[in-house]
Amino acid sequence: MGKKKKSEKKGKGAEKTAIKTERNQERKMKKALQEQGEGDIEALIAEFQERDRKMCNVVEEKCPPPSLRSGMSLTSHPLKDELIMFGGEFFNGSKTFMYNDLYLYNIKKNNWLKVTCPNCPPPRTSHQAAAIGQDGGQLWVFGGEFASPSQSQFYHYKDLWAYHLTSKNWEKVSAPGGPSSRSGHRMISFRKLLIVFGGFHDNIRDYKYYNDLHTFNLDTRTWQKIDIVGIPPSPRSGCQLAACQDHSKIIVFGGYSKSTVKKEVDKGMVHFDMFTLAPEGAAGSGSSSGYKRNEDSGATATATATATSITSTPTKWKWTLVRQSANKPTARCGFSLAVAPGNKAFIFGGVLDEEDTEEDLEGTFFNDLHLLEIEKTKWHQVSYKGVKMIVEKTKRRRKDKIRHDSCDEDKDISDVSVDIEVEQDPNEDVTQEIDSLDIDSEKGACSADIFTVTMETNISTPSKADIVTMEKKNVFVPQTRMNAAMVIKNSILYLYGGIYEEGDKQITLDDLYCLDVTKMDTWITLKPATTKQLWQEDSESSTDDDDDDLEDMEVDVPCVSEGECLADYFKRTHDIWLKVAEESLKEDGLLDASCRQIKRHASELCEAHYAIYTRTSEAQELSQSLSNQVS
Repeated sequence: MGKKKKSEKKGKGAEKTAIKTERNQERKMKKALQEQGEGDIEALIAEFQERDRKMCNVVEEKCPPPSLRSGMSLTSHPLKDELIMFGGEFFNGSKTFMYNDLYLYNIKKNNWLKVTCPNCPPPRTSHQAAAIGQDGGQLWVFGGEFASPSQSQFYHYKDLWAYHLTSKNWEKVSAPGGPSSRSGHRMISFRKLLIVFGGFHDNIRDYKYYNDLHTFNLDTRTWQKIDIVGIPPSPRSGCQLAACQDHSKIIVFGGYSKSTVKKEVDKGMVHFDMFTLAPEGAAGSGSSSGYKRNEDSGATATATATATSITSTPTKWKWTLVRQSANKPTARCGFSLAVAPGNKAFIFGGVLDEEDTEEDLEGTFFNDLHLLEIEKTKWHQVSYKGVKMIVEKTKRRRKDKIRHDSCDEDKDISDVSVDIEVEQDPNEDVTQEIDSLDIDSEKGACSADIFTVTMETNISTPSKADIVTMEKKNVFVPQTRMNAAMVIKNSILYLYGGIYEEGDKQITLDDLYCLDVTKMDTWITLKPATTKQLWQEDSESSTDDDDDDLEDMEVDVPCVSEGECLADYFKRTHDIWLKVAEESLKEDGLLDASCRQIKRHASELCEAHYAIYTRTSEAQELSQSLSNQVS
């Protein structure tokens, strides 16, 4: 063996130094977390697994809708009119909660069933799930991530699980050669395969985005990394996949990634391009090249090229960049996609972040719905037809004679003829309407002893001129959001939850809606959103900074009126706070601040001033109360 070159020795030394530095950082982080009362992330996951391992029986119970969460999977049951929800996370401003519970939503009954099983996957979010119909139905789950309560630690999974819907048990599938640990990837079922594409891995110190492609054979239960022809999409997470009904190709659309611009500064990129992914030698090509015959599937040598392509495992795939139609949605990420019958797919919502500075992001959220013809890769924006409300009115004359009978003697007080205009269903019999009144049919009397009502009804058949038809459009659309769970079952589109932002607050939604994609009339609310959410962000440091800004500037701002809420105070003093905020930003060296930055800073300063007023008022009230007690 010859001597190693100096450059090789130098490279090895650099690697060792990097590894040593990383280990030292990990030790310091673990020590800091222990001081905060938070254990190592792998120990946290082990605690969840040990708790689930102690369970002996499967427990099914009717329950309220799932708690607030995002990053869960929502999948159509392959055999029943049900939706399957698994996992997710919830962040309340100061703490993150992770879930691994399984829910079944009964579409016909509009209720939820919680299924608790032994040996289930550990809690996770941003995973992927796909349902297949074989062996009584299975739900396959791959990857995802686990975040510690403080979000200072992240763990990415690379495990594969199968939930058997009939026997109600989880199975961890051990198969080598699968994708690396990741979250934000996408997975769909395609023929007898699970297709996994993209994703990212982030451990706080660094991150990596992927554009590799893997298949899992559901018959042989083996992973395979795919040989690619053509130029693939750039590495990304959060893209969407949709397959044609004839399984000839897959659409890959959109996504997000970030890259390092300079030291400790990253820049996000929204991908809004589209690619097709198709097996080489696909059906209709007359060639079976690029396919591996699956002996276990029972494929015969006499099968046609089409049948072979459907039942065999493709070994080579081709990427093709697609030129999209002019009606494509505006750029965004975090949108949801669901595939519908007839080679159609729908996308809803999303967000587009605009960077004001290297640290500040402002997001524009969407709630529009778009239709994609998968085969033609043609876009259409959906226009809702609205609910048509038809009101038919017929004018009828009723001659009602009212008698007032005394208990002692019968005496007519008045005879009154009354014209009544009644809204009537044309299919409703008039006699039924009269019979519905609380009248004694034999005596023509009410149940009360004092009054007697006699009805003499003359109703003429209404002519066409008497009928007035009105059409009223009534369209409801769910509010803007990103990362909503969306799925189609029996041509009904279901939309669940998602996230939107109010200033610096991240609001998690738990509402559920449905839309008939064959009618496109209006969204129907199955469960409204939880309106009260306690945001527990520790804002002492930011408030203190704003307090310092106010003290340094010595600004003279209007006093808060007694009983005046923050919103009313800011509305009344809005213009003054804009001037204060602009001066404050200029003093900080930001001379060309945007209007959005000034407005946000004005809101922060106003909130800080209001907080000072509130604390001062409470202190004065407490002091007065103590003084009264002493006296």
